[in-house]
This record gives sequence, C-alpha cells and structure tokens, in this order.
Amino acid sequence: MRPDIDIYGVFLPTLGAIAFAAYLLNAILRSALAYVGFYRLVWHRPLFDTAMYFCLLGAIALSLNKVSL
Repeated sequence: MRPDIDIYGVFLPTLGAIAFAAYLLNAILRSALAYVGFYRLVWHRPLFDTAMYFCLLGAIALSLNKVSL
C-alpha cells in the first residue's frame, strides 16, 4: 500500500482515504438495512454499525493490498 495519496498536490494518508470510503459505504448500508427492517433482528444497533464499519474498512484495505485469504 502506498503511504500517501496525492490529490492535486495535497497528500492524504492512505488509511484516511480508506476510512472515508468505508464511512460512505457504511452510511449507504445503514440506510438500506434500516429501510429493509433488518435492525429489528439486531440486539445492539450502535455495536452492529461499528462492527460493520470496521469489517468494511478491513475488506477495503485487504483488497487494495491484494491480499487473498
């Protein structure tokens, strides 16, 4: 993984960009799951949302590093 991402001369840490992308995906998934009614089955919604965010963050990081499990 590259240490920095260059956006028009502004260097951002790669993990920061990945974390922002995971946040956007998490927001989309949260609204979709709430629309479907999935959260009726979840015991602790904030804990589930946090775990889903970190799973997305790890999946994006692993896919960028081309790590296969």
